[in-house]
Amino acid sequence: MTSTGPRRRPVRTIFLGSGRFGIESLRCLVGHPDVDVVGVVSAPPRPAGRAQVLTATPIDDAAHELAVHDVLMPEQLRAPGSVAAVMALDPELLVLADYGQIVPAALLGLPHGALNLHPSLLPRYRGATPIQAAILAGDSETGVTLMLMDEGLDTGPIVAQTRHRLDGTENAIMLEDALAVMAGELLAVALGPWLRGETRSVAQPAAGATSTRSFRREDGRLDPTRPAVELERQVRALVPWPGSFVETPSLGRLIVESATLARGEMGDIAGHLAADKDGLALTTADGRLRLGLVRVSGRKSMTSADLRRGTPGLVDSAVR
Repeated sequence: MTSTGPRRRPVRTIFLGSGRFGIESLRCLVGHPDVDVVGVVSAPPRPAGRAQVLTATPIDDAAHELAVHDVLMPEQLRAPGSVAAVMALDPELLVLADYGQIVPAALLGLPHGALNLHPSLLPRYRGATPIQAAILAGDSETGVTLMLMDEGLDTGPIVAQTRHRLDGTENAIMLEDALAVMAGELLAVALGPWLRGETRSVAQPAAGATSTRSFRREDGRLDPTRPAVELERQVRALVPWPGSFVETPSLGRLIVESATLARGEMGDIAGHLAADKDGLALTTADGRLRLGLVRVSGRKSMTSADLRRGTPGLVDSAVR
C-alpha cells in the first residue's frame, strides 16, 4: 500500500499512545508541518503507587502540555462508541506508539493509513515487550520500525527502520529512552515522504519473526541454576517491571536493581548469598552475580554492602 497523492493542507491526524515511549513521537507530530493533530487517544487514568492515586498516562500529560484539544480515553478502543468518537474527529491518518490495545479494523482504512512506531527491528520481537527481549537475548543491536498497521499483531508492512547498537550495559529504562528519541526522529524523516506518496511499504520477511509477551511478577525470580550472564541480562531487562528478586530467609524478598558478573570461588554452591568484596553476590551455576543496588521490599534502595553491614547472618544464607 502507498499513501495518497499530493495534499493541499495538513493531514488530520490522531495519535494513539499511553506509555513514555510515545512522548517524543507525539511531540514530533505536533510540530510537523504536514499534519494537524486533531486528537490523542490514551488509556484512562489508573491507580498507581502504594497510595493507589489515580494517575494519568504519560501521553495524556504530554498532550495537555502540547495543547492538544481533544484527548479521548476509552476503556476499550474496539467498542463501537469508542470507534465512533475517534471517527467523529474526521481523521485521515493514525499514528500509534506504545498504546497497549489492538486497533480495530474500522480505524485502519483511513486515507493515509495507520502507522505504528515499534521498538524493534521487525519482524524480530513482535508483541508487548520487544525492548526487554533484546536485552534478555544479548542482542548486539535493536532499533525502531515504522510500519503500516494491519489486523495482525505487529505484522504489517514496513515503511522505515532505524538501527541502534547495544553495548551490553543498557537496562530497559535507558534503552526505552534512547529508542523513544529515535522513534521521534524516524517519524520526522519518514512522515513527509509517506504522505506525499513517495514511500512504499514493504512486506515483513517471513524469516526471523519472533513474538514477545507481557511479564508476570514471577518472571522476575532469579534462578541460580541458570548461567550468571543470563541473570545479569535479566536484572537489566526487567526494570522497572517486574523487577528481579530472590527470597531470603531473614529479609523476605530482596529486589536486585543492578548487578555485574564476577568469577565464582572455590566452595561456591549455587543459590547462596556470598560475601563479595564489601558487598554480596548470588552464587550461580557458573559464577557469581555481584549485587549492586538492592532493595528490601518496603524499603529504600541501598548498596549490597550497606545491606550486608546492617543485616547479620545474611552471608552464606540460601535463597529461593
